[in-house]
Amino acid sequence: MVDEKIADQGFSDASPTASSIHDATVEELAISNPTNKMQRWANKLDRIAGVEARGIERIPDELRDRQMTVGDYVHMFTIWFSMNCTANQMTLGVLGPVAYGLGFKDSILCCLFGTLFGSLCTGYISTFGPMSGLRTLNVAKYTMGWMPSKLCVLLNLVIELGYGLVDCLVGGLLLSAVNGGGMTVIVGIVIVAIITWVVATFGMTWFHKFESYVWAPTVLILFVMIGVASPHFDTVTPSQGSGAVLAGNRLSYFFLTASGPLGWSSASADYVCYYPKSTKRWLTFAMTAGGITCGKLLIEFLGIGLGSGLLLNPEWAAAFADQGVGALIVQSFLPLHNFGKFCCVVLALCITANNIPGTYAAALNFQQLGGPLAKIPRPIWSTFACIVFAIIAIAGRDQLLSIFLNFLGIIGYWTVIWIIMTIEDEFIFRRKEGFNWEIWNRKDLLPHGFAALFAFCVGWVAAVLCMYQTYYTGVIARLVGNGADLGIPVALGWTGIVYPPARWLELKFIGR
Repeated sequence: MVDEKIADQGFSDASPTASSIHDATVEELAISNPTNKMQRWANKLDRIAGVEARGIERIPDELRDRQMTVGDYVHMFTIWFSMNCTANQMTLGVLGPVAYGLGFKDSILCCLFGTLFGSLCTGYISTFGPMSGLRTLNVAKYTMGWMPSKLCVLLNLVIELGYGLVDCLVGGLLLSAVNGGGMTVIVGIVIVAIITWVVATFGMTWFHKFESYVWAPTVLILFVMIGVASPHFDTVTPSQGSGAVLAGNRLSYFFLTASGPLGWSSASADYVCYYPKSTKRWLTFAMTAGGITCGKLLIEFLGIGLGSGLLLNPEWAAAFADQGVGALIVQSFLPLHNFGKFCCVVLALCITANNIPGTYAAALNFQQLGGPLAKIPRPIWSTFACIVFAIIAIAGRDQLLSIFLNFLGIIGYWTVIWIIMTIEDEFIFRRKEGFNWEIWNRKDLLPHGFAALFAFCVGWVAAVLCMYQTYYTGVIARLVGNGADLGIPVALGWTGIVYPPARWLELKFIGR
């Protein structure tokens, strides 16, 4: 019955086949073996309430086999659009005028091309989901190796929990600002966290259904916002600074906006791994990149408009200084009175569309660390993740802008290092034999990862030398104007140069 459900829908839960158990290691059996009491409990919840019990084990091809339709590809686009068209993304837009002093036109152009660059990278990684039936960071084992891939898992946990706290914080600030402070930010954070927990814990089926519809109210309200707030946007004031200073600010904002979609790359295959192997790869790439780009730009362009307007509008500036982006959004809807407050509440609740997929991926990441952690079912980990980022959001509720700015820059550094190695591994070293997805959990057959770890460290050295953050400016970054964040392109370049010869030597002398 469960197998038929997967064949019909392309996503849900299933027990592994006999052949997959035969080839499994102890780590995989710890998740799927019914002698595990916690897993039996998770399986029972699946039967009773539809809570997805499957964790990180591979979904076999036969359980995903079905005919893909145009509607399936449209749905793929929709979930990516929905996940990214949320009010928390306005923070990234506001940073262009506020943090970097860029004018409206410069901010729009940097945001457009930065978002497109990051989305294309994530679109590539997402294609491994239908190809392999694996979660993203299980695919990373084929490039990074068995143990080094755990480093990617740890870094991705930082991303997912970091986004969780930012999403909860923006939602909490919005709800508190709408209520005029009558509802505390803490209560708002808890509300967003609870909605996130329910959908993320129930798993892929609920996740897909939720993301299929939640985008609609958000988009309608955004068009209302355009009508009420756009007259206050400052589209004529030029960017501050000139020469190298202006160039540095443009570069920094370009790569900051690229870091947003790059943050999805380390989980992007998770959301499409139930799709059949016959899914067209180029369409998976296009629907992912297109959905992320369209969703983020719609909301970030509005954030740029708000950021430009608050520099001329004292009421907006006071609201932003008092309670950040949440209060700024509420202030922009103020002319609509109670209807404007209703719009803000809807935007706050719809932020969960961005938070749910990250929480879902974080639960899988805990299992991917292996050992005893792999024996704990995914629903328990999603609950733990929600508790962690809700507590951190409550503790850091007064430092949103600095939290977001510092956190987001780090994302792009490590993800672009891993992505360039994955591209080179596929098209240089695996161009003939391809990938054997059956060995995804075979430590004795997967690469050791010495070359990848060496290239990863080289890339991080490049990122540190070229980073431009509030807490540290690299020696190379200082050479451009007042500082420019060149961490992403330089880390990408150094890693891309170092990895091929290092991997060639690894294959020659070690053999895998």
